[in-house]
Amino acid sequence: MFRRILFASALLGVVLMWMSGGVWAQSPQPAGPAPVVTPSPQVTYPPAVAPAADQPNPFGDSLTLQGFIKSTGVMAYPLIALSMVALFLIVLYTFTIRQGTVVSDSFMNSADSSIRKQDYLGLLAICNRRNECIARITAKTLDFATRNPAASFEEVKEVTEAEGNRQSSLMLARIAYLGDVGAVAPMLGLLGTTLGMITTFHAISSKEFGGSNQLGLAQGVSEALLCTASGLVIGIPALIFYSIFRGKVNRLISEMEAATTHLMALLAVQYKRAARAVGGRPGAPDGQAM
Repeated sequence: MFRRILFASALLGVVLMWMSGGVWAQSPQPAGPAPVVTPSPQVTYPPAVAPAADQPNPFGDSLTLQGFIKSTGVMAYPLIALSMVALFLIVLYTFTIRQGTVVSDSFMNSADSSIRKQDYLGLLAICNRRNECIARITAKTLDFATRNPAASFEEVKEVTEAEGNRQSSLMLARIAYLGDVGAVAPMLGLLGTTLGMITTFHAISSKEFGGSNQLGLAQGVSEALLCTASGLVIGIPALIFYSIFRGKVNRLISEMEAATTHLMALLAVQYKRAARAVGGRPGAPDGQAM
């Protein structure tokens, strides 16, 4: 019994000592005057930036037709017109500049057979029904030879070469329009940029932007450079397709010259045969159709 009372007293004393030690540790030390605490200045943090997904796209309005016209100003209309012209020419040349419109195997077979049979009027009728470059050259040659029976082969050959050069020039002149579009579009875009820069600096100098001159300058330059970008977007594809079509036209011109040389060689044989038949007269052949 005495041992239990002694153990309980010792345990109670330990608890009291632990509690008193905690209170002493929390009580203030009365050593010297209390220090003066100066309030720290408040730091102002910028507002949180919204996620990129929530921010409006600065180019969203420029991607629409009305936004593009508003951003580029008066130069938007020539640029739009040039883009439509370039697209039209590219589609047109894709379907018209091909071998079937210059030289075809069916016409060459018909012309070869008609010249060998000396059926020149029949060949002239075939040429009038066809819309090929070689058909127009052959028609011009036969028309001159028919109207001038006394003409020599050299004179007929000159007519053929002149008509062949004319057809070649026409094909090259057609695709030149696409090259002109490719050269003019960047220049119009540069003109639009120059006008936009002039307008922007004039607005900044007149204090229309207030205190945010830098923001106004950046926005004005961005809208002005949109004209240059639009001109390059139109001009670069136009020049690329112009180079493609020019190479194709040069190849077709070479084939047309080869076909013309073949037909003139056949016609030269008929002239020599006719000259021998009439005793050496170097005139046009005296076939049934001539």
